[in-house]
Amino acid sequence: MAKKGNRVQVILECTEHKTSGMAGMSRYITTKNRKNTTERLELKKFNPVMRKVTVHKEIK
Repeated sequence: MAKKGNRVQVILECTEHKTSGMAGMSRYITTKNRKNTTERLELKKFNPVMRKVTVHKEIK
């Protein structure tokens, strides 16, 4: 049986990696409370391909 609630799973994708043209992609999966944060999530996370901390934005 599925859980009911406001918490949903979202995918975060690196913005700098997309524009750089390098191979591969840095993505993270996390959850957010849909009721408290209605806008798209934006966090600083480590990008292992570029080897630095970059801004990751919600794509889904």
